[in-house]
Amino acid sequence: MVLKSIGVFSMAKMMGALYATAGFLVGLLFALMSVVGAGFADTGAEGFLALVFGVGAVIIFPVFYGVMGFLAGALMSVIYNFVAGVAGGVELNLE
Repeated sequence: MVLKSIGVFSMAKMMGALYATAGFLVGLLFALMSVVGAGFADTGAEGFLALVFGVGAVIIFPVFYGVMGFLAGALMSVIYNFVAGVAGGVELNLE
């Protein structure tokens, strides 16, 4: 069995979802570091800013990673479809 083409939108959706999940995990890590940093801050304003950045990271990182994953998935599937047309695709052994 040879994989000759990939659905562009299908791949883009999957990559977007996978990268959004990775972005959420990275956002949680940044939020954790921000909370720890806010605990060490001397003044209330710096601690509050670190806390806001941490909460924002949990929202912004998944969106940014998801959009970039979607676009990269779409682009790579278009490139794969072109290259597979020339080179013949990838051989798959499924059971």
